[in-house]
Amino acid sequence: MSVFRAGSTAWITGGSSGIGLAVAQLCLKHQMRVAIVDKNTETLDLATKTLASSDVVTYNVDVSKERDWSDLKQKVEAKFGQVEFLMLNAGIGARGTWGDSDYFHKIMDTNLFGVINGLNTFVPTFQSRTSSNRSPSAIVITGSKQGITNPPGNAAYNASKAAVKALAEHLNFDLRDSNTSVHLLVPGRSPGWYSGNNPGQNKEKPSGAWYPSQVADYMYEKMQAGKFYIICPDDDVSEQTDKKRMLWSVGDIVNGRPPLTRWRPEFKDEAENWMKECNV
Repeated sequence: MSVFRAGSTAWITGGSSGIGLAVAQLCLKHQMRVAIVDKNTETLDLATKTLASSDVVTYNVDVSKERDWSDLKQKVEAKFGQVEFLMLNAGIGARGTWGDSDYFHKIMDTNLFGVINGLNTFVPTFQSRTSSNRSPSAIVITGSKQGITNPPGNAAYNASKAAVKALAEHLNFDLRDSNTSVHLLVPGRSPGWYSGNNPGQNKEKPSGAWYPSQVADYMYEKMQAGKFYIICPDDDVSEQTDKKRMLWSVGDIVNGRPPLTRWRPEFKDEAENWMKECNV
């Protein structure tokens, strides 16, 4: 039995646009009930109109505010019953530099503590369900390739997504004997710019990027196959290229190189030749 089934309840943060909205549509396709949590009132209103279903309820909440989670959980459970599918997808991107405290706090508060707050609110509940009430459940956390290969230029964002990866891996291990599967969703080129009709967002899909619906379908396919790491390719970057980039990054540690050698001029030729010759 799958968590994607009629009558089960999904809770999706960052669910009013992009990947989150696409996953909400996927859940509705399977006759699930969906609670969407987002702090963008404009996209929440548009999501309500786009989804147009009595099985959808939206909440204007900032996931970084721990105090709001418990009350919201009670509201959702009172309306739809227990949550079986938890997707912690809310995230922001920003630019800043060393010495810019606001930059680090803004990103960490949402990208990292928004996930921590969700896990602390729901994981004990998932663990406490009795054997007679243990239908399949799932937790999906949205990460980023930047949290794995760590390209230079956005330290706070990369660090937040690296921490999310570590949390998801630990949670997967801790829940390995439960009825709750845990998955790390890592999109390719971010499709957050496009959700069909969001204010201020592009209508045209940039070349190379996937539509959010493609990410949602790929996530569904890999979840059905029991995969934890859901590393999405895109139209520009293949699965093999992703694997090579990750292996090279780990090689910095194993081979005693300095960090981020893929972007250092003195390692450019070595890295490119290795990528060509490596078979994965």
